[in-house]
Amino acid sequence: MRKVFLMFCCLFVLQAVFPQQNPDSLLPVRGLAIAAPYPDGVDRFVRFIDEELAPRKVNTLILRVDYNYQYTSHPELAEDNALSEADVKNIVAVCKQHNISIIPQINLLGHQSWAGSLGKLLQVYPEFDETPHVKMPEDYKWPNEDGLYCKSYCPLHPEVHKVVFALVDEITRVFEADAFHAGMDEVFYIGDEKCPRCGGRDKAELYAGEVTRIRDHLAETGKRLWMWGDRLIDGKTTGIGMWEASMNNTHGAVDLIPKDVMICDWHYERADPTAVYFAMKGFDVVTCPWRREEVAVKQLSQMLDYRAHSTSEMKSRFRGMVHTIWTGADNFLDLYYGKKENKDEQGDQADCFKVLFDEINKLGSPGSARGPKS
Repeated sequence: MRKVFLMFCCLFVLQAVFPQQNPDSLLPVRGLAIAAPYPDGVDRFVRFIDEELAPRKVNTLILRVDYNYQYTSHPELAEDNALSEADVKNIVAVCKQHNISIIPQINLLGHQSWAGSLGKLLQVYPEFDETPHVKMPEDYKWPNEDGLYCKSYCPLHPEVHKVVFALVDEITRVFEADAFHAGMDEVFYIGDEKCPRCGGRDKAELYAGEVTRIRDHLAETGKRLWMWGDRLIDGKTTGIGMWEASMNNTHGAVDLIPKDVMICDWHYERADPTAVYFAMKGFDVVTCPWRREEVAVKQLSQMLDYRAHSTSEMKSRFRGMVHTIWTGADNFLDLYYGKKENKDEQGDQADCFKVLFDEINKLGSPGSARGPKS
């Protein structure tokens, strides 16, 4: 009951302090981050964009594509039954119709495996593995003796960027995107002592070097890098811990990477106010909730407050909200339309998305500006 009471208090404050103002000025970025659908789900996903995202005033769509595309640059990395160019163009067309900017995502550096399975990159190119001595278990459990959460590729391997940058260039071209999301979250394996290239090196410098290399490659064609912000936060000093912040000393990279990187600051259990930290470091930042409605509403209230009461220099760095979805597109739509019952006792990501954007919609009617590049 206390959580419900607090949520309604936040709603009251939002409605009282920000009555019927233009959300383009209040929240330049109003986004959804979700996995791209598979081919048999494209038509349904397009209808969802047309009938749900557009009326809810979403103007930014981060699509986790990874290897769910029929790459021509590296066809060996495409998943079975991956999206075709025609499938992608159907998604692009409906987003153009509604002035929704698409930001495709491929997980770079970390998240090269999940549970007991390698991702496509390390399946095909095992030489890129940062920790080849860590074998994938048949029965994955956490915690484990190897500290295996997800594998990473070695950022200093001389051939890795030739491969992944070809994918980045192809996916941004087919989605007609002016920005790219590189993931970069939850990197537990970096600078492994047994790596012949990375062993003994400073983890913050390694992480910053990879971020900068990706950013510089995108900048060559006028595109912007977006990334998750957790590895740039000191998990020990803040008490945030190893998941939503770093406990392996990558956080020093925050002072080493270019300031034009867009930070996606995700917190799911509490509304930790780290957006202020990133803005004070000179970065543009969006706040990213997931499944707890009371947390999402509090984060929205914070973001509006930051923009309303900051200096002009700081205000422009608080860019808005991006709701994250951590299930497949088809499963999310089943939850969204009530075809499946949510069984997660910790919250419902579909309902959380609805609550967040219902509150955003109460702020007023948006203008016609396309989701921002900057």
